[in-house]
Amino acid sequence: MTAGITTAPVLQVNDLSITFRTEDGLVSAVDRVSFEVGDGEVLAIVGESGCGKSVTAMSLAGLLPRTATVDGSVRLDGVELIGADKRTLRTIRGREVAYIFQEPMTSLNPVFTVGHQIGEVLRTHIGLDRQAARDRSIELLKLVGIPSAERRISDYPHQLSGGMRQRVMIAMAVACDPKVLIADEPTTALDVTIQAGILDVLRELRERLGTSIVLITHDLGVVADLADRVAVMYAGRVVETAEVHELFAHPQHPYTAGLLGASPAAGRHAESHRLNEIPGLVPVLTQQPDACTFADRCPRAIDTCTATEPDLTPGHHRVACWNPVREPVEV
Repeated sequence: MTAGITTAPVLQVNDLSITFRTEDGLVSAVDRVSFEVGDGEVLAIVGESGCGKSVTAMSLAGLLPRTATVDGSVRLDGVELIGADKRTLRTIRGREVAYIFQEPMTSLNPVFTVGHQIGEVLRTHIGLDRQAARDRSIELLKLVGIPSAERRISDYPHQLSGGMRQRVMIAMAVACDPKVLIADEPTTALDVTIQAGILDVLRELRERLGTSIVLITHDLGVVADLADRVAVMYAGRVVETAEVHELFAHPQHPYTAGLLGASPAAGRHAESHRLNEIPGLVPVLTQQPDACTFADRCPRAIDTCTATEPDLTPGHHRVACWNPVREPVEV
């Protein structure tokens, strides 16, 4: 838990495993992932594309396809969601757990106005009548920083810029004051100025509404700006978790250190700070080996790494590594 957050976790994920049935057999996308999110806390889940971040996020409210098999536990305020019936999941989706997806143009319906789509959330989950839903939709558009909300509420998605569409998605997500907000790459494909505005909106909503946020991203700059704690995923497993400042100052897993070394450092010029790359490729996830999945790419690998899987160490800064980095790393 983050320092200062003393309440019980709002969201608890324990030993979450997800496999998919494919034509080539079973694919193990997530392997025994565990984390928790406190009230009003921002947890960032980071890692390369294909490491299982979005699959984990989609599983939290039962949004995976029928080809997926999910094991483990996901508890929201003590209520188990894995194996919950459709009625229970429909009740919590949008009202208790809400999502912001990375591409609003594919999430918003092009044939309905944004006001209609926000209002539908309010009518379905809260039972507001049409006029009350419209009034509340205007309030939400103002809340997320859309100017002339009374006029823009009648616009269709194609009439809005990418940043405006993302703000509409955020308005829909927070319409019912959810306990947990899942933000899956919420600033992807947005320019730096718009990205900063979206992060400001999320930060203000967290402070004003007390909403807990699970931030899915590969952008470490966004993590540093918004997150309280970080969980690093690699090949479907969590390999390190820590408070954000501790993780950036002292990454202990070689993969985390590699990610930080491959990211542009603020205030440094290219000639004085060469970006590093992580050699090799992410392993194929047709099966999870009883070994460290990063061993083939790791400069610190020892014999034990290829023979036995490391467990996460206990404590506030947890790492799954047989030969962790002990000295601070300059990034």
